[in-house]
Amino acid sequence: MPDRLAFDRRHAIAALGSLAGLAWAPLARAQQAFVPGQPIKVLIGVPAGGTQDVLTRAIAQEVRDSLGPLIVDNRSGAAGRIAVEAVKTAPPDGHTLLLGTASMMTMFPSAYRNLSYDPVKDFIPLVNAARFELALTVHKDVPANTLPEFITWAKAQGDKLSFGSYGAGTPSHFLGEMLNRAAGLKMVHVPYRGSTPARQDVMGGTIPVYFDTVGGAQQMLPSGRVKVLATSGEKRSPLMPALPCFVEAGYKDVVATAWFAYYAPLKTPQATVDKLRAELTRAVNTREVRQQLLQNGMYPVADDSQALLKTMRDDTARWAGIMKAVNFQAND
Repeated sequence: MPDRLAFDRRHAIAALGSLAGLAWAPLARAQQAFVPGQPIKVLIGVPAGGTQDVLTRAIAQEVRDSLGPLIVDNRSGAAGRIAVEAVKTAPPDGHTLLLGTASMMTMFPSAYRNLSYDPVKDFIPLVNAARFELALTVHKDVPANTLPEFITWAKAQGDKLSFGSYGAGTPSHFLGEMLNRAAGLKMVHVPYRGSTPARQDVMGGTIPVYFDTVGGAQQMLPSGRVKVLATSGEKRSPLMPALPCFVEAGYKDVVATAWFAYYAPLKTPQATVDKLRAELTRAVNTREVRQQLLQNGMYPVADDSQALLKTMRDDTARWAGIMKAVNFQAND
């Protein structure tokens, strides 16, 4: 009899445990569900004040009613990898997104030996929102007003001339390295933690040369403290049509374009992915957002996930070849 009582007690406890598990299961699933109106954090891997903030804040105005508030969360450090890693491990409920850059998603896999994430396997691509070109920007006291004059002057400086970038292993960095190779220059790279401090230093004359985004260069021009000499697209930039591109000047391999795209953590439910993708795409295509992007040196893209994945694969292969050519390896 005691054995039977013990057996029944064990079964009762097991049954209660099963019921408790069933009671918690819907709650656990609910915690992963997207809640319209609840804030969505968009992690950005650079300090506040850059073009990535401009992009996300513009989109936020258009999706507030359909998705809820989009909140910019600047997680600078480790060349943006802190932001990427935070989104990788975030709950896959649609309330934490990454604004990924060409650097994070196509350059770092070749730049770092021990990268802690896989851009393709660890994230769900939502939409490629904007593309941009870069520009050769110099302090006003640099004795050159054209690209040929700059090349002549830079050659005379040898390795005493420095150029700034908005981060090691970024398009800004490799544009300088490509120009070094193509024009026979010896400029020394000085990486910054984002565009804001780099712009401050080139305007102040701390560094004479900086490869900025076209939008960033445009913002500095009214100060009268910098000159912009060339852009990095395959042809002249519609935003700075008076300036030559490097290709036009005879440097056919000096081409650098980059982009900003939104990603969700892996395992985000498909219904949530579809909703986020549709609303972000709609926002990018609105007249208001497109105008703000163009005013800040970005071209609206709104590519879908398959087009974004193709861009990622193509760019990864191209940047890997460039890094190998300049023998670059980032410090892990």
